[in-house]
Amino acid sequence: MNVKELIFGGSTKPAAANGAYRDSIQAWLPIKNIVSGVVITRDNRFIKILEVLPVNIYLKSPNDRENIISSYAAYLKIAPNDIMLQARTLPADTAEYVERMKKYAEQEENPSCREMIEDNIQEIGQGVASDAIRHRFFLIFQYEAHMKSKGGSVAAILQRLNEEADTARRYLDLCELEVLEPRYSDDFVLKLLYEIINKRTSLRVKLPEGVFDMTTAVHGIFE
Repeated sequence: MNVKELIFGGSTKPAAANGAYRDSIQAWLPIKNIVSGVVITRDNRFIKILEVLPVNIYLKSPNDRENIISSYAAYLKIAPNDIMLQARTLPADTAEYVERMKKYAEQEENPSCREMIEDNIQEIGQGVASDAIRHRFFLIFQYEAHMKSKGGSVAAILQRLNEEADTARRYLDLCELEVLEPRYSDDFVLKLLYEIINKRTSLRVKLPEGVFDMTTAVHGIFE
C-alpha cells in the first residue's frame, strides 16, 4: 500500500461531497481538509506524512552502523502500530539549477568562464541529466484508537499526531536521519498530494507559494 491507496482506498467509492459541483474534483476527492500538516479524510481518518532525508549506512563505521540500527529498533518499539515507509522515484528536477547557472552566466565577466557555464547549462538541459532520478522518502502514520488524546476533539487529535511526529524526529535524529520541518506544513502536504494525484502535470506545472491559502479562500474553508 502507498500514500495514494491509504487516502483514496481500493475499490471503495468516496461519499458524495456536500456542496460540490457534479463531476468536480471536490465530488470524488476523499479529503475533507488539511489542518496543522495533517490530512483529514471524508471518513474521518487523520493521516500524518513526514519527509525523511536518507543516509547511506554503508558509508558509516561499524560502530555507527550498530548505533543507527539499535536506535531505529528502539523507535519501532514505540512507533504507531500501522506505520508506512514509502519511497517515491521521480525524474530529476534540473530547472532550478539551470536558472541559477543562467544568473551566474549573466554576472560572469570572464568570457571563458561564461562559455563554460553556458556549456554546462546546455548539457544539463539537453541530456546529461535526462536519465537522472531522485528519491523522496516518507514516513506515514494515522491516528489510532490506542493513542490517547485529551478529550478526543479534532484539535486534540491533531496535537497528538504532531507529538508523534516530534517523537519520530527525536529517534530518527539518533539514526542520523533528518525529518524535514517545512515552514508551511499545510502547503507541503497539499503540494505532495497534488504531485501524487497529477504525476505528469506536476512535472511541468508547479503550484505557487501560498497555494493553500489561495484554494481555501476560493472554497471558503479557513478553519
